[in-house]
Amino acid sequence: MKHVLLTLMATVLAACANAPDNLPGSVDGEVFYLQRMALPPTATLKVTLQDVSRVDAPAQTLASQSGPIKGQVPLPFHLTYDQKLVQPGHTYAVSARIEVDGQPLLVSTERYTVDLTLEEKPPVKIRVNPAH
Repeated sequence: MKHVLLTLMATVLAACANAPDNLPGSVDGEVFYLQRMALPPTATLKVTLQDVSRVDAPAQTLASQSGPIKGQVPLPFHLTYDQKLVQPGHTYAVSARIEVDGQPLLVSTERYTVDLTLEEKPPVKIRVNPAH
């Protein structure tokens, strides 16, 4: 009986230890702008999660969401990423842009850093400004 109980406990502990690596991580939030304007019907929203740790190399994209805009601001987003790509000590940021016919209309101009080590991440509110 003790052997069965110990085996069961070891199995449960092993499953718990491996669970976080197998589950995808996610970042949620919304994109907004302050200008009083309606977006054209062809407008698209692109939100990207990147590793921005190295200034001497291009940022590595962990997740990206792109698609037509439905509704008015704030525009919700949900990014899912592979937790195995997250490295201790690295810096991660979310950026957004609204495009019309492939041309930027509104873009985020500030860095929106996210802590991917947190189990429950607070929602990110990204302000986009005119691209010109």
